[in-house]
Amino acid sequence: MSRPSSGRPVGVFDSGVGGLSVLRDLRAALPAEELLYFADQLHCPYGERDPAEIEALTLSALRWLEARGCKLVVIACNTACAFSLTSVRAQLADDLPVVGLVPALKPAAQQSRSRVVGVLATPVTLEGSLLREVIDRHAVPAGVSVHGVWHRDLVPLVEAGEADSPRAEELLREVLGPLRDAGADTLVLGCTHYPFLAGAIRRAFGNAFALLDSGPGVARRVRALLSDRGELREEGSGGVRVVTSGDPDRARRVVRQLLGQELPVEGLAPDAAVWPPGLAVSPPLRAEKRS
Repeated sequence: MSRPSSGRPVGVFDSGVGGLSVLRDLRAALPAEELLYFADQLHCPYGERDPAEIEALTLSALRWLEARGCKLVVIACNTACAFSLTSVRAQLADDLPVVGLVPALKPAAQQSRSRVVGVLATPVTLEGSLLREVIDRHAVPAGVSVHGVWHRDLVPLVEAGEADSPRAEELLREVLGPLRDAGADTLVLGCTHYPFLAGAIRRAFGNAFALLDSGPGVARRVRALLSDRGELREEGSGGVRVVTSGDPDRARRVVRQLLGQELPVEGLAPDAAVWPPGLAVSPPLRAEKRS
C-alpha cells in the first residue's frame, strides 16, 4: 500500500541539461510520478571545477529540492557524484534517499570482447575515487584495460543545443579516434550529457563502440527504493517540471531539441535563496568558437 507521501515529487539534479538523459529513463520507468528537475545552468559546467565548489553547489541544489518536498532525489550528474555523493548524503535529512550515478563499467567489462573499454567523462570524474573504485572492483579482476578521455567543449556544446552539430562530430573524432585505434569496443558515457552525443558518435564511428550509460540502472534503483518505502505512485499520469538557474528561454529551446518534446521550463524566482550567502565560484566555461 502506498503512503500519503507517494504523491510528493521525485527530485532530479544536474549541473545543466545533461541529466535530462536520466530524466528520460525515470519517466519511462515511473510514468505516474511527478518529477522536479533542477538544472544549475548558472554554474555549468562542473567538470573542471574545484571539488569544494562542486560539493557546495550540489548540496545547495539538493537542499532546494528537499525544501520543495521531494521524497527522493537523484544526482543526475557524474561529476557531482564523483566528489560529493557521500558528503551530501550525510548532510541531508536521514529519511531522504539520495541516488547517485556510478559509471557503467560493470556491464562494460562483462561484455567487452576486446578487453579494452573507453570512458568518456569530465576531468573531475576521471580523477575521482568513485571511478577508480569501480575500475578496481570490476575491470581489473576481469583483465579489462580502461582508457579515460575528455574534451572541455563537449558539455558546453550539449548545453547550447549543438549535440548533433558538425563541431560535436569533429571533436568526437578527435577524442575517440585513439580509443578505437587502441582496440576499444565498448564506450562508457560517463557524463549524463553524453547520451545526447550518441547520434554524432554513430555518424563518426558507426558501430565501432557499444555505448553504455547509467540512466536505465538509476531508474530501476529509484523504482525499487520507492516501492520498498511504500512511496511508489502507480496510478494517475505524472508530470515533469524543469527549473533552471540560467536563462529559461534558452533552456526551453534546448530541452525541446534534446527530448523532442515541450516541457514546462521556468527560472528561479528572483528572491530564491538556493546558494548560501558568500558562496564564491569561478565563472563557467564556455565552448570555444571557431571562425
